[in-house]
Amino acid sequence: MGRFGVTEILIILAVVLLLFGGKKIPELMKGLGSGIKEFKNAAKDDQPTAKKEEEVK
Repeated sequence: MGRFGVTEILIILAVVLLLFGGKKIPELMKGLGSGIKEFKNAAKDDQPTAKKEEEVK
């Protein structure tokens, strides 16, 4: 029940295309990509801080 097949994915994509239209999809993907990029950078910057705190204890 938790797995998506090709048919389900195509139906979801068709619904998204109908809701947002063809012109909005690239803008949404660009925003999503930049958000993921910022999240990865923040996670990367946080790791050395956590290691330093462990060394102090």
